[in-house]
Amino acid sequence: MTSTPENPTPDGSDLDALRAEIDELKAIPEDELLSPTPKSLEEEEPTPHPTDAIGGEEWDEPVEDESLEQE
Repeated sequence: MTSTPENPTPDGSDLDALRAEIDELKAIPEDELLSPTPKSLEEEEPTPHPTDAIGGEEWDEPVEDESLEQE
């Protein structure tokens, strides 16, 4: 690799942050990387709320309120 005034020879100082990140990842056991344990079940899975059954909604008006006239 040749260096020019626009592209000086790299001294490796820009790789320090990358090396630190690699060291952090190396410290994590392989099992934890492959199958991480959730930090908290509340964060991972939302609480389910009851819903109406499919077809359980009432779409029709009561018979006494129905008419043949269009609005």
